[in-house]
Amino acid sequence: MIYDGWLDFEQPIVKLERQIEDLKQFAREDKIELSEELRRLERKTQRITHEIYSRLTPWQRVQLARHPRRPYTLDYVHRIFTGFTELHGDRLFGDDRAIVGGLAWFEGTPVVVIGQQKGRNTKENLERNFGMAHPEGYRKALRLMELAARFGHPVITFIDTPGAYPGIQAEERGQSVAIARNLFEMARLAVPFIAVVIGEGGSGGALALGMGDVVLMMENAIYSVISPEGCAAILWGDRTKTETAASALRLTAQDLAEYGLIDGIITEPVGGAHRDPAMAADQVKGAIQSHLAALRAVPERILVERRIEKYLRMGVFEGG
Repeated sequence: MIYDGWLDFEQPIVKLERQIEDLKQFAREDKIELSEELRRLERKTQRITHEIYSRLTPWQRVQLARHPRRPYTLDYVHRIFTGFTELHGDRLFGDDRAIVGGLAWFEGTPVVVIGQQKGRNTKENLERNFGMAHPEGYRKALRLMELAARFGHPVITFIDTPGAYPGIQAEERGQSVAIARNLFEMARLAVPFIAVVIGEGGSGGALALGMGDVVLMMENAIYSVISPEGCAAILWGDRTKTETAASALRLTAQDLAEYGLIDGIITEPVGGAHRDPAMAADQVKGAIQSHLAALRAVPERILVERRIEKYLRMGVFEGG
């Protein structure tokens, strides 16, 4: 449950922070010395914050990945890149606002940036379809990737979606084919490709932007073939089993790093990316910077060969 835009397990921290702000205002207005009391409350806040966020459950990480205050794709784009010019449409059907993308500069290097975009309120979420793309969204993303390959620009994608839109119109317009085509073309894209899961990595809808040379995840992001709610409904026929499903799915960044399915975890500010979006963006920028420099030194042919081999190895095991 969320109160005033904060999750239930965040409430003790938010309550203390508000007490500190009220105390500071009271001290300013009445010119009273309350520094010792303020220090006590600040130490208590730090201690409780550390206790809560050092033992998060998988379900709590799911909640953080979906946090309504969490930075979205455009928040990162405007903080990390310069000269961003958004490009629209798939040249076949229309412009899907659930996916944004265009040209930008990253530390002096021209790049193509693509990502899923959610809304901050009901109106924006309806316009952006809650970050769930239609086929034209994935075709727009593919058009931009092909543009990047034509001009030799690296591709940076930001993943944050519950999944591809499952409606009948999307199926009629070729949802599965659009996703499959993206996978095929991403495998042989002859430019450096970095994918960052910043929130929800939902099933094929996420994978359609995520077949990078390097795949990174924010510390409190998730990546899974199905949502915990969907898993609970299918396996147990009971949505009250959602927390159990979240644990069983092994969908956290820590789980995926352990299995070797991602290439790195980006540390978030204490309390989550929504607590300090500027610091979170700096962390993402630093991670992209270090990996991009290494990728740009690899010849195109080797880059593609390595990427294909990387994904062919996934899921392979030996048994007796």
